[in-house]
Amino acid sequence: MLIDYQKVDIYQQDYLVLHDVNFHADEGEFVYIIGKVGSGKSSLLKTTYCELDLDIDEEGKAEVLGRDLRKLKRKEVPALRKEMGIIFQDFQLLHDRNVYKNFQFVLKATGWKDKKEIDDRIDVVLEAVGMTDKKYSMPHELSGGEQQRVAIARALLNHPKIIIADEPTGNLDPETASNIVKLLKDITKQGTCVVMSTHNIPMLDKYPGIVYRCKEGALTDVTKEYNKMDLTEDGEDA
Repeated sequence: MLIDYQKVDIYQQDYLVLHDVNFHADEGEFVYIIGKVGSGKSSLLKTTYCELDLDIDEEGKAEVLGRDLRKLKRKEVPALRKEMGIIFQDFQLLHDRNVYKNFQFVLKATGWKDKKEIDDRIDVVLEAVGMTDKKYSMPHELSGGEQQRVAIARALLNHPKIIIADEPTGNLDPETASNIVKLLKDITKQGTCVVMSTHNIPMLDKYPGIVYRCKEGALTDVTKEYNKMDLTEDGEDA
């Protein structure tokens, strides 16, 4: 199990966002987190890479990539994140350098030293997302969809076991959004687990996966039930 949460409480400062969370994700799985704005989707994702702390009682459990988050020291967090790919809604590309140098920066920061190995890895991930011809483009020269593809390629650099994607299609037109989700879905065929929060409910029908819903302080597995629902039901931002 790549992510294993049992009886976990998630707080934003002193406010309890999600209570008694049971959440699981494993190799090759495509997992959606749905729910209204403010329901706890992003908070849940942030706990997986230790951006937000968890509260766990003695009977609870919180493990990510084999690490017990209750015992994980702050200095050990970078090593955990190195095994993950994180895709932010606002891309978070470095705007003062081109795509190649963005990727080079990430690889050097995570311990890569050999220039040929760095160059080869950059070429592989750009080819995977169909962005080879944008290798030397500046971020401002790219469309929103192209920036998102670059952000996905960046997340693939260190051969992640898990990709965490927070609203990766939030600012994209429907066709581009569909292409991005298809790309993420295809990545799971290599054994990588993708956990993605989204408001784009019709996408669940087009690219089925495991579905968890954040609602009224609870996280519920609605995979079976949700696929039978009217997609516009429950006000889920359809």
